Amino acid sequence: MSTTPLVSVLMPAFNAEQHIAQAIESILQQTYPHFELLILNDGSTDRTQQILDQFDDERIVKVHLTQNQGLVNARNQLVAAAKGDYIAFLDADDIAFPCRLQLQISFLESRKADICGGAHDSLYESSGRIKSSKQRYSDPDIRALITVCSPLCNPAVMGRADAFKKHPYRPGKDYAEDYSLWAELALAGYRFANLHEKLITYRIHAKQTSQVQNSETNRIFNDSRGAYLAGLGMAGEFFPSSISLVKRLQTAIPFMLQLNQRIRGISVAANYEIYARFQFRGNGIFTPFTRLERLLVSMLASIRGGLSF
Repeated sequence: MSTTPLVSVLMPAFNAEQHIAQAIESILQQTYPHFELLILNDGSTDRTQQILDQFDDERIVKVHLTQNQGLVNARNQLVAAAKGDYIAFLDADDIAFPCRLQLQISFLESRKADICGGAHDSLYESSGRIKSSKQRYSDPDIRALITVCSPLCNPAVMGRADAFKKHPYRPGKDYAEDYSLWAELALAGYRFANLHEKLITYRIHAKQTSQVQNSETNRIFNDSRGAYLAGLGMAGEFFPSSISLVKRLQTAIPFMLQLNQRIRGISVAANYEIYARFQFRGNGIFTPFTRLERLLVSMLASIRGGLSF
């Protein structure tokens, strides 16, 4: 019997007729062969089901819902049905690079992390422009950046199946369900990493859920971020936002020092990115001074957090 771990690739789909065939093909063409591809058609009203019916591959498991039940429900159904030792995500409008599964399974089998993302290309469909991602790669940096953003690209993530089965997506967190989950997993003690290699092409288009529901996404994101800071033992007044120089001295610097005490080993680059959220943009002739301030605070915070140079 083979001891090669099985990977369950999960793909929720809703009205995805334009891109889903390319997404499926990108998984079927993976260099790592030991996978199952679970696709949930979440009540699509376009040709998504007809396109799925054209694929006849024993590695594909299809689930069709007659009514749309939402992304959180779709993801949780797929996680519950997954049989693999590892779970990988790919949305129906994204494209996996051929070595994506192989790179991630090799890394996760080394036991260096429990949840693994990676670099990616962002494809802006309206213009055709492709932009390379700028990632942070270490567990401390990823944990720290959760205080201000989502440092993992959800459709590029693979992780231990037990982590996702033990911590399902939370109802009511649609549109920012991935960020909310990363925050919960971080507080639960799971280890993160991003690979330097590019894993997927992440498509950005007008019909994308996060683009359509922007205000609701922000509300859920802020609620989850507040819960994450509370879980770290950070006071409510430390919520990152643009504030004046005087308030930065009073609030932002203590925030940075406390964060680096809670999470050891944060890099200067990650601290630099976090502290920028406390500064106003468009400072004109004062920009060099705000950048110097940012660098000095970042270096101080990293030193206080025990990062060696």
